[in-house]
Formats: sequence, structure tokens, C-alpha cells
Amino acid sequence: METSARLLDAAAEGGADMIEVGIPFSDPVADGPVIQAAAQRALAVGVRVQDCLDLIAAFRARHPDVPVGILTYANIVVARAGFMRDAAEAGADSLLIADVPALEAEPFVREMEQAGIEPVLIAAANTPEPTLQRIAQLSKAYTYCVSRSGITGTHAGGQFDSGVIDRLRSAGAPPPVFGFGISAPDHVRAALCTGARGVICGSAIVDMAQRGGDVAQFVRTLKAATGNESATQ
Repeated sequence: METSARLLDAAAEGGADMIEVGIPFSDPVADGPVIQAAAQRALAVGVRVQDCLDLIAAFRARHPDVPVGILTYANIVVARAGFMRDAAEAGADSLLIADVPALEAEPFVREMEQAGIEPVLIAAANTPEPTLQRIAQLSKAYTYCVSRSGITGTHAGGQFDSGVIDRLRSAGAPPPVFGFGISAPDHVRAALCTGARGVICGSAIVDMAQRGGDVAQFVRTLKAATGNESATQ
């Protein structure tokens, strides 16, 4: 976990406006090979939910002004009684449960709100209008917009469709940010040109860290591409 702590600090040093911490799961269906491999490495050395919550608490103690969101899967949340409460006490601000669709999210959202955590839901260009309206109603921190279908990863930066941004805005959704396939300044600029309020970069940072790259400088480069906009990690 010391390596993870250093990487979180590096992202904050590079100017990340928020940090997303993934809690590893054995079957991360929304994640590509980079994040899957990272999850397997973590699980292989015995990383558990409490370790991740302790990581968040320590980060918030060092960086009290940098919000932290959790990304994980439903089994992790359901298996730990009081997960929402514990996450809030650790300093998490938001939670995205990647394998819970919007139409099944309400019970989880209620628990999050009771614990003081803001729910995040996923929207895509092909999300039906009734579902998108539900996403706009339930999401609170921001709306995670997938830039392409499939899984997370560093390859082929996304197809940044302004249509989903316009639809979310009309529905009164929280600020939309683009994820999936963000790995270069050009991707950041293309995403923001749609009206998105930021981007989420995960796989590229994990890959760079695995190769021993300068994460702070990489985040700094992505942040510079936002101009006056915000960038999220």
C-alpha cells in the first residue's frame, strides 16, 4: 500500500482535482487488462477493503482539500456490513459501483445518501432516455460518461459524443465527465470540446506507474490540456 500512497500523492502533486480509488475485486467486468492486472496483483498480496479505506483516510489527512471517490463492484459493497458508513468515515466523498445499472441503483443510492456519500452513475451515448433521466435524478457528485462501449483501457482514445452531454444537461444531471480511453492531452481537449466538465484517467496512470514513469508529470500534462477547465482522475 506504500506504493499506492505514493501514487496518490503524485497525482495530487500533478494537479488532479480529485482522486478515484479503486477497491480491487476478483471479477472487475468493467475494467480492461491494465486495471484487471492491478486488481489481481493487489488481491494476490492480500489487499482487503480495510486497507483501501485506510489508504483513503491517510491520503485525506495529507490532502484534505482533494476529494476522493471510490470505484468498486457490488459484491464488495454488499459483503461488508456498513460499507457506506466506513467509506464516509475514511473520507470518501463519492462512490461509483461499476456493475450496478441505473435502474437497480436506488437501494444503494439511499444507503450512500444516509452515510453522506454522493452517488455516481454511468451514462453512455446509447443510454435510453428514461434511463438517462433516472441517472440524472440519482447521481449527485458528477456523471460518469463513457467515451466508448466496452471496458476501460488506454487504447484508442474515446469517441466523445456531445449528444450525451447535451441530454444530461437538459435532464439536470450533475457535471458530466468523460472516462474510458483517456491517455493523452488530445483526448482531454476533445472531451472538453463536447461540453464535459472534466476527464477521468485511470488505466494510463496505472500503466505508467507499473512502468516506473513520472505520474506527477503525466497528470500535470493532462491538466495543462484542460486550460481553465477541471480535470479529474
